[in-house]
Amino acid sequence: MSSPDNELWQQSWRDGRMAFHQAEVNPLLAHYWSSLGLPPGGTVFVPLCGRSLDLVWLAEQGHQVVGCELSPVAVRDFFRRQRLTPKRTALGPLTLWQHGAIRIYCGDFFALTPEHLGTIAAVYDRAALTALPESARSGYVEHLRRLTPENCPVFLLTAEDPEEGETDDRFPEISGEITQLYRARFAIDLAHSERRLETRREADGNPPQCIELRLYRLLPY
Repeated sequence: MSSPDNELWQQSWRDGRMAFHQAEVNPLLAHYWSSLGLPPGGTVFVPLCGRSLDLVWLAEQGHQVVGCELSPVAVRDFFRRQRLTPKRTALGPLTLWQHGAIRIYCGDFFALTPEHLGTIAAVYDRAALTALPESARSGYVEHLRRLTPENCPVFLLTAEDPEEGETDDRFPEISGEITQLYRARFAIDLAHSERRLETRREADGNPPQCIELRLYRLLPY
């Protein structure tokens, strides 16, 4: 993310304005994850992981879990809520927080290198792509490509604005942006799509907004 976007993200965590963070494991993750058929013990990378309970769930499935999160508030809060005391190691622009099967690099996603992550079996993108401004998304996807092996699948959750004129009974289609960003490397499977009304705390006083929640399985060619 660019510096202004970094500061906005950090300030949102400091102010506690992260209403999208769920108080439970994402049900789409729990329902569809096994369909990737990952080998036992494979390492899963979770970019922009925040303090998500999904990290714990993935570790409970036998995976090594590597997250990346810009905000130290979020990383500290994650380990505090799990009642874990992590080991912290400064690594240049990043700080590694680690306990058991979970390690989180605190710092800018674009400062990560393949050496930080090791061999990744799959990526779990829990709306990291759609949390970024549109101008940063192609750079994010390109850097993710550099960080992961060519045979690495991506479990991609997105929160998208419905297309103008779409109705609830229309047949769900793959987003044009997702196709543009990923088609060169992946076969794109839209496994789930639903509409949901969401109220964001930072928009108090405004009516709930309709968003399109989608799960894509991106399988390397």
